Amino acid sequence: MAIWYNQIQNRTIIWYANGDNLAPIGSKLELNDSRGLILKNPQGLELWRSNFTSGTIFNGLINDDGNFQLLDQNFVSLWESFSHPTDTLVPTQLMELGGELSSRQGEFNFSTGRFKLHLQEDGDLVLKLVNLPYEPYFATGTADAKNKTNVGIKFVFDKSGFLYILKKNGEKFKVSTSNETISSNDVYYKATINYDGVLTVSYYPRDPKKEQRWVTLMTIPENICLDFNFTEGEGVCGFNSICNLKDDQRPMCNCLEGYSLIDSNNMYGGCIPNFQVICQGGGHLGSQDDYAMKELQNTDWPKSDYETVSPCTRKECTTSCLQDCLCVLATFSGNSCWKKKLPLTNGRRGKEVNETSIMKLVKNNELLTTFPKQKMKKDHDTLIIVISVFSSFVILVLVGAMYFGFSYNRKKIRSGRTNNGVIEKSLRNFTFKELVEATRNFSEELGRGSFSIVYKGTIDITNVAVKKLDKLFQDNDKEFQTEMNVIGQTHHRNLVRLLGYCNEGQHRILVYEFMSNGTLASFLFTPLKANWRQRFDIACGIARGLVYLHEECCIQIIHCDIKPQNILLDDQYNARISDFGLAKLLLINQSHTETGIRGTKGYVAPDWFRSSPITTKVDTYSFGVLLLEIICCRRNVEKELVDDEKGILTDWAYDCYKTRRLHILLENDDEATNNIRSFKNFVMVALWCIHEDPSLRPTMKKVLLMLEGIVEVSIPPNPYIYGSTN
Repeated sequence: MAIWYNQIQNRTIIWYANGDNLAPIGSKLELNDSRGLILKNPQGLELWRSNFTSGTIFNGLINDDGNFQLLDQNFVSLWESFSHPTDTLVPTQLMELGGELSSRQGEFNFSTGRFKLHLQEDGDLVLKLVNLPYEPYFATGTADAKNKTNVGIKFVFDKSGFLYILKKNGEKFKVSTSNETISSNDVYYKATINYDGVLTVSYYPRDPKKEQRWVTLMTIPENICLDFNFTEGEGVCGFNSICNLKDDQRPMCNCLEGYSLIDSNNMYGGCIPNFQVICQGGGHLGSQDDYAMKELQNTDWPKSDYETVSPCTRKECTTSCLQDCLCVLATFSGNSCWKKKLPLTNGRRGKEVNETSIMKLVKNNELLTTFPKQKMKKDHDTLIIVISVFSSFVILVLVGAMYFGFSYNRKKIRSGRTNNGVIEKSLRNFTFKELVEATRNFSEELGRGSFSIVYKGTIDITNVAVKKLDKLFQDNDKEFQTEMNVIGQTHHRNLVRLLGYCNEGQHRILVYEFMSNGTLASFLFTPLKANWRQRFDIACGIARGLVYLHEECCIQIIHCDIKPQNILLDDQYNARISDFGLAKLLLINQSHTETGIRGTKGYVAPDWFRSSPITTKVDTYSFGVLLLEIICCRRNVEKELVDDEKGILTDWAYDCYKTRRLHILLENDDEATNNIRSFKNFVMVALWCIHEDPSLRPTMKKVLLMLEGIVEVSIPPNPYIYGSTN
């Protein structure tokens, strides 16, 4: 539901209601005298409505300035679109203290994006990242703690097309920087915070004889490539990208030579390398002859330095980077050399950038990408060949493609159809009789859940796990369809693969790979603590699987029930996420969903209990709890210790971290003690993950980068913002 200029081609939208919850075909918009505008889907469920405190609606009116109002019988406005702006302001519109504009996720994706323009309560107008504790990348400076009469109280877009802050003393602080003035009688004006973080003021000629396009009058900031400059995070353009300004002062993102976009449809999503670096002992390259160095003028990644060499010559800088396995490029200026490693952040290019970068290129383009991560043991110093997060998804696609060709009897594999749609062609449609024979009449039980029992079976000499859903539960059809739709279209080495199904009469059965080492719960919660390296690999494996579900799968998937019982271990003790019966699918243009509480007590994010939109961050929370269990080899809730300070692991872990007593968490774990730095990092990552505010939890992609030592873990805040522990 939107408002747009009627006289402009290509429909320029200035306001929209339900960007995060799009209306399907057949939806209806109603005007109710007590509730105002109500948008409902074809089933009658409410998608959006206007909120106002009191009064009775008499009519709705759209004014020629673009403001839609709901009026009472005395023509007093009870609700208006101007008071609830989205990403755009138009002339005569103003913003009160606390007001904000939020960017979209993309040009045609109206979900809430990364950036916002906010008139803070202190009177300062800022541009900043949404829900992240970074300083603004633009501020007007109209807050004054000493002189309260000098602070801003309103942000105004006047009818002549100028933006200014109205201060308490009546002074106008001009935000517009352009000297160009065009009468509003001749043009339409708008101010929009774009999905790339740039606030643009632009105009469109009313005269049809003139060129009919939006012309950028000014941008804030003037150069976002330079002004967007955080120590953490990937920058405007994502990891391993270069930010350039286009003619309209908007950023364009390009990958380095030898790198490719992670998502070919999103130039802001970052890049991955297409080459291989093999590190031998001491961090030196296997063969320097495989690499060449190339200069990039006026280009820099100022936040990716890990070593400085000074004084040195350009030649010495080039040689130092070439010989260093970690170094993917170096920046040279004056007589100093800054060596940089992946991921490269805040890349920028332009005449304002004085540095020259020297990039390492691989001569053989057929090689795939591998990069080193943090060493976990001293005895691994002789040879380190580690796959980074940027390359693992490329390699796993290949592995998945090969595994996709599992050698079942191809004559029996055929396309099936459930009540809700087409099933993956690669899935085998078993008869109930075949599964009775495969499981010897369901004789060997592997485990059971609330709605199902899992049995061991053998098909074509291959062991399988057969999950039989209980027909007594009326929700079994829904769980069956969910697992079919979710895991049937996924292929990743850290997910349990679905091989087939049975949908015959009352029988709803799923056939999975057999995991010989059982559940993570049976592996962790034993008197003998598991090997630290295995625990490290298991944690990273689970994180990789969640990154795939959240960001790399064809449909974004929220698992909703991450816990040790739903993590299985294969022959090599690789972690495999299983049990997708409670999973929630998001369409490509959705960022969150509304649904009933799902999950298991002790792992459920507080978001479920606060009527908050449910996003992938609920999985991040559950992973944080699970990560603490992995590193401490104990359950989150120990019933026999429930009244003790150790009873709730999440509370105890934060208390130990806060009081600098992490050694207590180790409890005679010699291997963890020998890897105390990694242990501490894992605890810090877990505390970030279990923060009660979902906006402060990292994405699973960032979690993986932190676990692997590619991104530094910053000091976590108190995760208990609603009820802190003692």
